[in-house]
Amino acid sequence: MVEAYHQSSQTLNILRAFSAGGFADISRLHSWNLDFAEETEEGSRYRNFAAKVDESLRFNRAIGIDTSAPVFEKTDFYIAHDCLCLPYEGALTRQDSITGNWYDCSAHLLVLDEPTYSDLGSSAHVEFVGGVHNPLALRVTDRCDPKKIIAAIEELNPVNDPSRLSIIVHMSPDAIRSKLPRLVRAVQRESKNVLWIADPSYGDAVETEDGIFLSRDFEGIRSQLRAFFDVLDMTGAHPGGVSLDMTGEDVAELKGGVLCDVDDEQAISSDGCDPRLGGRQALELAFLIAERMRLRQGLPLIE
Repeated sequence: MVEAYHQSSQTLNILRAFSAGGFADISRLHSWNLDFAEETEEGSRYRNFAAKVDESLRFNRAIGIDTSAPVFEKTDFYIAHDCLCLPYEGALTRQDSITGNWYDCSAHLLVLDEPTYSDLGSSAHVEFVGGVHNPLALRVTDRCDPKKIIAAIEELNPVNDPSRLSIIVHMSPDAIRSKLPRLVRAVQRESKNVLWIADPSYGDAVETEDGIFLSRDFEGIRSQLRAFFDVLDMTGAHPGGVSLDMTGEDVAELKGGVLCDVDDEQAISSDGCDPRLGGRQALELAFLIAERMRLRQGLPLIE
């Protein structure tokens, strides 16, 4: 746990250093996406999108908006993890000297799995997170009981603070379409403020023939995202985020995607973890999500 803490801290410090050092400057959009945009015909659509961002920045500068302000040049990073080991979480909990509120400093957002919050009366984890002021997330599966979800929401967010609770949807595409509408409507009937987050890295990982490695299809992730957006569009709820298993490395753990011509034998995770999106696949998926959000706003697709 100590080693994991140090590695997490170092990773977050690197992210902050890149952000503060200008790498996150939105005017660098072309350089972020250069390889992605040049290597495929489909990538030209994303180059057009980057060109439109450039055009918007030039327009802002022309009318006197300072595009060198921090809001354009850097971004803030926040981290989350599953709240599992209470001795670890407790050791990193501190009281704010001004407000007197308690915060778990191991992460910004704490995530609870379904078994952890289902039995409210006997869950030490629920008691712990109920005493800190961090934002929280409840992970729900196709086995979720809407009544138990509502009870957990009331227990953890009694004042219905809109910034307190998120719900991470951890279901297959079919389960999202059949189970999620009922849950969303139950939350809406009770007027509970939650943020809906998709977790499309669930339900389609398969073992290789030797049983050692895991593989996953990029199309499965897209199917889960489509189902998530479709259900929220149908129920009038707002999609608040997407949780992805990804790495910036040029790995080939998932088959599929415009940029990744990977066959079944190549698409394996070699380090024992669930298959992750490679850097290029993650970027491609980010653009697909952006296009879906444009449709929600009545904007045309990127041509």
